[in-house]
Amino acid sequence: MTNTVSPLSDAFRAVWRWHFYAGLFVLPFLMLMALTGGLYLYKAEIEDVAYRSMATVEVGDTRVSPDQWRQAAERAVGGTAAAVVIPDRADRAVQVRVRTDQGKRTAFVDPYTGQVTGTVGGQGVMEVVKKLHSLELFGKQFNILVEIVAGWAIILVTTGLFLWWPRKGREVAVALPRPGDPARRPFWRNAHAVTGLYAGGIILFLALTGMPWSAVWGDKVLNVMRESGLGRPPAPAAASAWSHGKGHNAPSGTGWTMEHAVLHAPSEGPGILSRVIATAEAEGMGQPYTVSIPEGPSLAFSVARLTRQAEDARSLYVDGMTGQVVADLRWDQFGGGAKAFEWGIAVHQGMQYGELNRLLMLFGCISIWVLGISGGLMAWKRRPRGAGLTAPPRPTDSRARAAVLGIVVPLGVIFPLTGLSLLAALGLEAAWRRLRPRR
Repeated sequence: MTNTVSPLSDAFRAVWRWHFYAGLFVLPFLMLMALTGGLYLYKAEIEDVAYRSMATVEVGDTRVSPDQWRQAAERAVGGTAAAVVIPDRADRAVQVRVRTDQGKRTAFVDPYTGQVTGTVGGQGVMEVVKKLHSLELFGKQFNILVEIVAGWAIILVTTGLFLWWPRKGREVAVALPRPGDPARRPFWRNAHAVTGLYAGGIILFLALTGMPWSAVWGDKVLNVMRESGLGRPPAPAAASAWSHGKGHNAPSGTGWTMEHAVLHAPSEGPGILSRVIATAEAEGMGQPYTVSIPEGPSLAFSVARLTRQAEDARSLYVDGMTGQVVADLRWDQFGGGAKAFEWGIAVHQGMQYGELNRLLMLFGCISIWVLGISGGLMAWKRRPRGAGLTAPPRPTDSRARAAVLGIVVPLGVIFPLTGLSLLAALGLEAAWRRLRPRR
C-alpha cells in the first residue's frame, strides 16, 4: 500500500518552505530595522539626554537677529549654513545645520546671545540611527534593500498566517500560550505563533508604510503622484513652475510628498534669514519649524513645520529679497495619494495618535525580535540530527508550489526589487538541487 501525500499537506509544506526562506533572507535586516526603528520612536527623548548641555539655554528678554545665529554657526563650524531649526521651547537653542568640505555639522546657538553652545557631526546621533534604519549608513546603494526587506516581510506575514490558520486534520490554531508535548518544543512554537498572530498586522503595516523610503518603488511612486496631481499641491498661478531641488537645494522637513520641491524667487541680499523668519512668524507658522536656505540664489526659502500629525503639515515658500510668501501649502491642498502616504508615515513613526500609536509601533518592533529568535531556534532544533540549518522538505505536487507562487509573484510585480530577489531565490534553489550530491 503506497502512502500518498494529500494536496493540503503539500500546500502546507510549500508555504512552510517559503516562510523559512523569507525568514532566512530577511530577518537579519528586519531585526536591525526593528531595533533602529524602536530607538527612533524615542528620538526627542534620546536627543534631549544626549545634547541637554548644548541645547538648554537661559531664557532672556530679547533675541538677537537670526542672521547673527547664522554667522555665529558658520564661523564656529567653518562652512555655509543650510538650514535653521526653530524650537518650540523658549529655553532651547536654535540648531543651524552647516555644510563643510568634510560634511555637514549642526551648531547649537543661544538665540538670546548668539553664542554657539556646541556642535555635533551631521544631525547628531539620531541621524546615525536613521541611516542605519534605511541601511544608507553602509552606502546609498544599500537603500535598495529596504524594498526587498519590506516585500519579503509581507511574504513572511502572509505565509505565517496560512501556517497558523486551523484546518481539518490539524490541531486548532494557537491564540494563547498553552502546554503541549515537550518533544514538539511548545514554548517556542507558542511564542512564535502567538506573537505573529497579534503583531502580524502591525508588521504588515510597517512594511507597507516603509515602502516610500525605498530607492526604486518609493521614487517611482513619488514621481507618478507628483505628475498626476495626487501628490503635491499644484503650483500657484502667480508663481514660477515647480522644479526639483538637487543636492543642497532640496528643502528639509517638507514631508515625503513635497521632498525636493522648490520654487524660484530671488534670495540674495543682507538680512535675508531675519526677513524670512519674520514672515514665517507673521504668517502664524507653528513651532517647531525648519527654514531651508537654498544654495541657488534664484530659489525661494522654504519654511516647513515639524509636525507630529499629518494634517498639521504646512510649508511656506518665501522670497528672500522681499519677504513675500510665494506659496503657502497646507494639508487640504494635498492630493488623495499624498494624504494617504503622509498619514501612513506619521503612524509609522508613532506620532499620529499620541502615545498609544508609539507603543503599538514599539510592540511591532519588539515582536520582530521575538519572532526572529523563536523562529531561528525552532528551525535549528527541528533540523535533522547532525545536519546544518536546512529548509523544510519540498512538496511533491507541483500544483502546491504553483499555488504558493500565486501568493508571492503578485508581490514581486508590485515591488520590482522583491520580484528580482524572488527570481534569484528560485534560481539558487534550482542550482543547489543540481549541484547537491545525490544520496
